[in-house]
Amino acid sequence: MNRDINVLALAYLGDSIYEVYIRKYLIDKGICNVNELQKEAIKYVSAKGQANFLNKMLEDNFFDEKEISIIYRGRNHKSHKSPKNTDIKTYKEATGFETIIGYLYINNKNDRINDIMNYILEG
Repeated sequence: MNRDINVLALAYLGDSIYEVYIRKYLIDKGICNVNELQKEAIKYVSAKGQANFLNKMLEDNFFDEKEISIIYRGRNHKSHKSPKNTDIKTYKEATGFETIIGYLYINNKNDRINDIMNYILEG
């Protein structure tokens, strides 16, 4: 990874990419009502949801060593932002999850993003 890219910038990008995948998945499922889409999306895109998926994937040894190092860089980055609707541990775990998505996207590793999404959505 280009170490010049701030991990929070990767997390920012990763959050957007992940949300697009989730929104498309929900629309493909036939959910067309915007309020229902938002309600369903929160289960996946909230910090709690992201942290839960990340922890399960880590327990299942889903990530390789390089990916784990990216996740930990994102998770352990000192942020000046305090979380709104969650505790700091969950917030940092979600940031690690978003960081790996951003890293994979910026490095054109879309197949690996698809692996992650399949794990989450089919698991």
